[in-house]
Amino acid sequence: MVTFFIVMFVLLMLFLFKYIDDLIGKGFAWYIILELMMYASATNVAMALPLSILLSTIMTYGSLGENYELVAIKSAGISLVRAMYPMIIIVSILSVSAFIFSDYMLPVANLKYFSLLYDVRQQRSANLLPEGVFSPSFPGYSIRVEKKGADGQLLYGIIIYQKDEANNNNIVLRAKEGRMYRTARDQYLVLKLKDGVRYVESPGDANSFNQRQRFMRFRFKDMEQKLDLSAFKLKRTDQDAFKSAFQMMNLKQLRDYKKDTQHHIDSTNIAQLKAITPIMRYFVIERTAKSTGKYLPGKGDALKGLKTNEQLSALSNASSEARAISTMVKNNSQVTADEAHEIRRSTVEFQKKYTLSAVCLVLFLIGAPLGAIIRKGGLGLPVVVSVAFFLIYYIISTIGEKSVKDGDMSPILGMWISIFILTPIGLFLSYKAATDSALFDMDLYKRYLNKIFKRKEAQSN
Repeated sequence: MVTFFIVMFVLLMLFLFKYIDDLIGKGFAWYIILELMMYASATNVAMALPLSILLSTIMTYGSLGENYELVAIKSAGISLVRAMYPMIIIVSILSVSAFIFSDYMLPVANLKYFSLLYDVRQQRSANLLPEGVFSPSFPGYSIRVEKKGADGQLLYGIIIYQKDEANNNNIVLRAKEGRMYRTARDQYLVLKLKDGVRYVESPGDANSFNQRQRFMRFRFKDMEQKLDLSAFKLKRTDQDAFKSAFQMMNLKQLRDYKKDTQHHIDSTNIAQLKAITPIMRYFVIERTAKSTGKYLPGKGDALKGLKTNEQLSALSNASSEARAISTMVKNNSQVTADEAHEIRRSTVEFQKKYTLSAVCLVLFLIGAPLGAIIRKGGLGLPVVVSVAFFLIYYIISTIGEKSVKDGDMSPILGMWISIFILTPIGLFLSYKAATDSALFDMDLYKRYLNKIFKRKEAQSN
């Protein structure tokens, strides 16, 4: 549990570093950010759980080896495999729980996480009036503040451009200073302006003889400008818009999607085959006639006996039909390729729900004997070794996943290739640990290298 929360904390820090610009300065309530981090934690379980199992098993059995407790267990006649039985049961329970989590809880967590993250990233910045630039944050207004006071509420050198589309006029307001504050429930932003001028340009009266544009100027000592803040409140998008993503589906939904999409591909191919079958049949007959020497262009010409305009019309119709079928085949092939790509993506998510459980067992199979061999506990060498093995697993699985999506590898092989590679390594380490092998004993390698160098020196002498 401790290693799981440590890994989860690290992954949450990476999440915050990645989206810090989308979270800070937008005026979110604390519970919005906390909710987003909670959903992000749920989506990180697929990465945090295998790594924490690997790290904790290396630390546990490394500490047992370092304190000679494994020696005491073996001296009592208990083998290492027998001593690992309780942990195997615990990790098996964790693997089954991981599968249930990935099928029932993870799709819901992904749906809530990605929908909330989308809304958060679309939210406008809460820095409504930055210094020295014209801010278009409020619709219909462009506001510039030359300088702000120390409290951030006092404003100096204010310029407000307002476009009135209804009356087709422009309004410019300038003030030496002012102060801004928000009303209750953040409905409006109020600017209390002092010592300013308001300029208004408007068209002349249509009924008047002189229809020239009218310009008016108003000077004021105090004035209030109210700006609507409704556009800056977090608006939630309907979550149904995100349900079509494969990460939001469980096994049944992924299976149904694959079945329906494959049925559509088969129906399209059947309809396409029916359209081009007559042409294919004619092509086969013509090639057969030519190959047997029974093809007589003069007698078998279908256009013979027709007038010139009728021949041109027949050729034009045939050419149009051929182009139409060619276009249909190209379009259908592109649609089929896109649907096949979506099927492969759904298969990737389908297999991920099983590989998460399998990788927990495999990494335990690597971590337990590895800790018994290196005989080091704590957060030193075990962290380095566990991160190295986890990177190997992650790189191999990422390459396999990409190959499956591109269609270069079968889904079973691509998604399980990391399991197929790491399982023999785990079995090899288990054998070495059971036979008390000094696989990571640095002194052994130093003595071996010293013997080699001494032998070379003796041969050179």
